[in-house]
Amino acid sequence: MSNNDFDTLIIGSGLAGFTLALHLAPYKKVCIVTKQTADSGASSWAQGGIAAALSTNDSPAKHVHDTLVAGAGLCDEEVTRYVAENAANAIYWLINQGVIFTSDRTSETGYHLTKEGGHSMRRIIHSGDATGKAVQQALIQKIRNHPNIAVLEHHIAIDLITSDKLSGYTDLKQKRCFGAYILDKKKDKVLTFTAQNTVLATGGASKVYLYTTNPDTATGDGIAMGWRAGCQIANMEFIQFHPTCLYHPHAKSFLISEAVRGEGGLLKLPNGERFMPHHDPRAELAPRDIVARAIDFEMKKRGLDCVYLDISHKPAGFLKEHFPTIHSRCLELGIDITQEPIPVVPAAHYTCGGVVTDKQGKTNLANLYAIGETAHTGLHGANRLASNSLLECLVLAQAAGNDIVNQPANGLPQLPDWDESRVTDADEEIVIAHNWDELRRFMWNYVGIVRTTKRLQRAQHRIALLHEEINEYYTNFRVSSDLLELRNLVDSADLIVRSAMLRHESRGLHYSKDYPDTLPVAHNTILKRDI
Repeated sequence: MSNNDFDTLIIGSGLAGFTLALHLAPYKKVCIVTKQTADSGASSWAQGGIAAALSTNDSPAKHVHDTLVAGAGLCDEEVTRYVAENAANAIYWLINQGVIFTSDRTSETGYHLTKEGGHSMRRIIHSGDATGKAVQQALIQKIRNHPNIAVLEHHIAIDLITSDKLSGYTDLKQKRCFGAYILDKKKDKVLTFTAQNTVLATGGASKVYLYTTNPDTATGDGIAMGWRAGCQIANMEFIQFHPTCLYHPHAKSFLISEAVRGEGGLLKLPNGERFMPHHDPRAELAPRDIVARAIDFEMKKRGLDCVYLDISHKPAGFLKEHFPTIHSRCLELGIDITQEPIPVVPAAHYTCGGVVTDKQGKTNLANLYAIGETAHTGLHGANRLASNSLLECLVLAQAAGNDIVNQPANGLPQLPDWDESRVTDADEEIVIAHNWDELRRFMWNYVGIVRTTKRLQRAQHRIALLHEEINEYYTNFRVSSDLLELRNLVDSADLIVRSAMLRHESRGLHYSKDYPDTLPVAHNTILKRDI
């Protein structure tokens, strides 16, 4: 095998990719490809925690019920049960990997469990208010020290290599994936990676919006690559807007955790009046879609730039102990959360749709898997329940690992090198920045929390123009990281708008003024590409 031949190629370095790599490493030669550093993905940004029924007064059945309610009729019940029933084992696996969760000596579990919107019980295990960072730091030590795992940082995937693109390949019974073309960003060279199995674990597409809680890496790469390769895509209209992103000119994408409301934080207007009780009987603990729409409604109705999340009525010591990251970051910006409310706005947070998979992570392309936020497993339905995201990464990555280990090894064809014979260096790279900015602004304005058919049509028209410009650029010039991300963002935006236009109702995270009612029967939006 050459240096770029692996048993399993994992594109992405979040919790799903790391978990899968560690499960495969005793049996397989694994490569993790990440476009920045191994710890730069959205998983590290997760604050709240991981949902699991750990206490004796809780149960997987209660966890399933809460997930189904939040999912507004579109959760796959079999997948939801599978994830909830395997949640506790996933937590114990993390503890065995060295993850340190916040303890509570008075609790029967020994750990502090918090409650978040949509949950009927305290079942969120966490590490302060920086759970994702604690988990990723523990796992990355295992990853870097394992002889069977190679981590290639500053490498970005361009496209998957599939059997229908290979001349002379004769096995046409099922379309297969054999690897991917990868750009080495530092050497500015495109490499060919061959793998028995390839895994898309690149996270979501929230960077398609102007305001987001996600890092710059969340550009929908895996979803777009899967779509171009022929994967089915589901439910991309369901983009979760987190209700409480810090509103400050010097704070970029800083999330105020759901757990702040879980521990008693109250949403208020500038005059100090609460408004959530007027929108839902669960008030601040309603599911995220309801809270985000309520904030959006109040801001538009009153012409506000933001609303306020107030937890200053809690003891200062409690806040510093439970929310050290939020406390210190706000203090840096001149906001003392022990004395005053936090200015917040909704922001794009999570992609509930994605590449369609079964509960082993398998897509409709042989030897191609998708896990984590990139995938649509059916767990989240029309609205993800808080703290089910990291849980899905853990449980489904383990399931995918078990499936991959049991896959027989197949002979792989010789893959062609990347062809740069007909391209030149880009002459006006500023075009990429302009297109990126235009896309994110009109997606925020036209395909945001509240939608109309006319707004969606306007967005669709602009996406078509951007597609044309980007394809011309991609065809004639050498690829760059910025161009590849923009290409993936536009494809992701197109999938979001297409899906939204097909849903003639309001359900979960998709709210249309033209179709305000919810239909009696729930259906997934499935997109299939004719290629």
